[in-house]
Parts: sequence; structure tokens; C-alpha cells
Amino acid sequence: MRYLSDIIEGLAFTDLQGSADVEITAVVFDSRKVVPGSLFVAVRGTVVDGHNYIEQAVKQGAAAVICEDLPAHVTGEVDFLMVADSAVALGIVAANFYENPSSNLKLVGVTGTNGKTTIATLLYQLFRDMGYKCGLLSTVENQINGTIIPSTHTTPDPVALNELLAEMVAQGCDYCFMEVSSHAVAQHRIQGLTFAGGIFTNLTHDHLDYHKTFLAYRDAKKAFFDGLPKNAFALTNADDKNGSVMLQNTKAHKKSYALKSMADYKAKILESEFDGLLLNIDNDEVWFRMVGTFNAYNLLAVYATAMLLDQDRAKVLTSLSKLPGAEGRFDYIVAPNKVIGIVDYAHTPDAVQNVLSTIHGIRKGNEKVITVIGCGGDRDKTKRPVMAKVACEWSDNVILTSDNPRSEDPAQIIEDMKAGVDPAFKRHVLSITDRREAIKTACTLAKPGDVILLAGKGHEKYQEINGVRNHFDDMEELVALFKEMV
Repeated sequence: MRYLSDIIEGLAFTDLQGSADVEITAVVFDSRKVVPGSLFVAVRGTVVDGHNYIEQAVKQGAAAVICEDLPAHVTGEVDFLMVADSAVALGIVAANFYENPSSNLKLVGVTGTNGKTTIATLLYQLFRDMGYKCGLLSTVENQINGTIIPSTHTTPDPVALNELLAEMVAQGCDYCFMEVSSHAVAQHRIQGLTFAGGIFTNLTHDHLDYHKTFLAYRDAKKAFFDGLPKNAFALTNADDKNGSVMLQNTKAHKKSYALKSMADYKAKILESEFDGLLLNIDNDEVWFRMVGTFNAYNLLAVYATAMLLDQDRAKVLTSLSKLPGAEGRFDYIVAPNKVIGIVDYAHTPDAVQNVLSTIHGIRKGNEKVITVIGCGGDRDKTKRPVMAKVACEWSDNVILTSDNPRSEDPAQIIEDMKAGVDPAFKRHVLSITDRREAIKTACTLAKPGDVILLAGKGHEKYQEINGVRNHFDDMEELVALFKEMV
């Protein structure tokens, strides 16, 4: 039995109308989910304002309401709490309702533009391989001890998040590794959580459709570290110029990792092939199954985190060397005629350059690189020409195509991308709006030894067009086409 007085513990409110001595059956911020006894939190979202639905929530049986402004006409025996920010309040009451599950396991958050999914997934795989019960909260999927729970957001809403964490605690999890998106920080989705540590990967151009400026985007990431407790660790990439910024105001123990700079944890690439990496990692030479400089950073961040969580060094390196990483991150296959296909989630200019520069560093001769790339609709338009420019600079042929056009015209998205194509390179660029045809064309152009990169969708098994998610899997398409290449 949970009472409102318990659920609002630690919550700063400006006014309380009622006794707070009422039993609460659920915490909700969507009025359609209100059941008798619910605490309804009226949150001002980017599209919908929950304050417009307070009356409906009360009619459906809400026992209490948290809001920023008291409604003019509400009747019934309902407690009202006024707060300065309902989104902040939601995180706090959701954590209290589920008995603060994040304080009953070690929760580690990963933030940055690129590498979040890979690092969180590797940590989850590593700690499970070493015998721990663990949870994973990522873009690709959520998992509890091997049981997969579909993922709809990089970071779930506070209610779903605390419910998942509570289930992890119930199942005896020792650790949870989660991605922390800039949206989640800005929207206070991680409010009320207790982190054992935070990891910063890097910061490049992304999500400016939401944050408007790079500074606001950076500060959203930084706010995560500002909020870490003093007994947590803050691990940052010292080779990224924003790495030190993340640590400026944190109370947590400051640690760093790097391939180039002075840092607490160091690694050096000794060999890089399509089937793996040989790294000198803190003076031990270890072969890993993952590929590329960007994955050297990811592996080093995972290793450093394991050390900060007091794990055995030899066991960590042995286990880490066996792990494949996250689905859709530099997944590669080879056709019977030796054409190499790579599927990668790269959807920022920096990520595309990382993948393509890795391919260039590994290929042995004059093999061509053919890149199939698109940009998402209803998202940051400023990166479209930059994405095309980067793809052209690092490829022999580029096919501009659809990603997830959503509500936009795919042809117009491609036109936006073409603005970044150098006139001298235009004869090497094709525009094919149908992604399936684009991939098929890339396979037709490829000769033995050439490399085809399918960038942007990675693990996604759908293509979103006008609000409908149609089944589409880049790797599935590539496998089918490669069977015909003899």
C-alpha cells in the first residue's frame, strides 16, 4: 500500500490542497491510462500539455494531481499539489512509487553522440559473461537477464524506466547499464535516479532540431554529469575537446580514457582488420572481435568502467575479447564473389566519417567503396548536406536514398542532401528514393573486393513512412542479394 505522502517524499511543491493521506494505485502522465486511485502528473510536453487533461483524469478516478497551475473548474475529492516543474516532479514520484529501484543496484549511464549503444551493450554482455545478473536499457532493446523487452526510446519515460528498474531489482540484478540521451536529460526523464557512474563518449553534430544550438546540446549532456553523486564515478573521453567540460561541475570521482591524450586508462591500436582489432590496453596486447578506431574507444571505455567497478582485470580482458558488440554497428558479411557488405547505424556526419575512415584504413588495395546513405525525415535538417558531403569525400560512389522519411517527401530530403555534394563528384552520385532499389544498385555496381556500406539504419527492422512502420532490414536485404553474387 502506497500513500501520497510517501510518494511525494523529496518533492518540492509550492502548494498542497488536500491531506496527502490518500492511497495511490499508479503514477501516470497520460490521462488515457488513469485508473481509480491514480496520481496524475500534468506534464507540459513538446506537443501536448497535460494540464488540458486534468479534468478528464479526475473523471476517470484520479485520486491526486500534480500540476504547475491549478485548473479553474475541477470538482471531487482530489488532492492537488502545485510544483514549479511537473516533468521534474514526475521523475521523483515515479522513483518513489517503485521504491527507488536505482538505489538497489548499480546503475551506470552512458551519454554522448556516438557509441552509447555499443558501450552499454558491451557492458551488459561483459558483466553477464562474468556471472552477474544485469539489466540493459538501450536504443536497440531493453533486457533483463537475457529476456528481451522491446525498446521504443533511447531512454524510456520516468514511469516505464522505474518500472523496468524495479523488475530488475526483483529479478536480483546487480547492475544496469543504460543509454542516457540528451532528450532524456533535457526532459528530466532521469530525474530521481541514483547513478553509480556516468560515461561520456564524444560530442558531434546531432539533434539540433530539438536543442537548436550545439551549446544547448552539449549542456544537456553535461547536466547528467552535474547531477552525479559524490560516491559515483564520472568517466570521460580525454581525446574529445568536450570531455573536460563534462567534468567541470561534477561531484563524482573524475576519471578519463584516451588513445592519444594523457589519461587514467590508455590504449593503442596495433592492428586493424575487418575481423577485429589488436590493442595494447594498459600494457597488455589483446585481440578483440570489434573493428575500427571508434570501437577501440568503446572497448577502452568498457574496460575502464569495469575497473572502476572493481572487477578482475584479467577476467575483464579475456571476456571482452570474445564479445561481438551491438547489432547493426559495423556488422559485415562477405559475398561469394568477395564483395564486402557493412551495415552500420551511423546517422551523424561524424559517425559516417568514422565508419568510412575505418574502411579506408583496412582495405588493402584499390577496392571501391560504395556508400548507400539517407537522412531521417522530421529531424535535424542542417546535417543533411553535411552527411552527403562526408559520404562523398570518403567514397568512390554514393547512392542517396531514403532512411526513415516519416512525414517528409523522400525526394526532398535527398535534394537537401545533394546541396552538400561537390560539383566535381556529382557524376559519382546516384539518387534512388526506394531504399531496396538503392541497395540492389550498389550490389550491381560492386566488383570482387569492393566494399558496400549501408549507413543510417543499422539494427532497425523497419522503415517509417507517413506514420507507418514497414518491415525493412538492411542486413536482410544484403544477405538476399549477396546469395546471387557469384
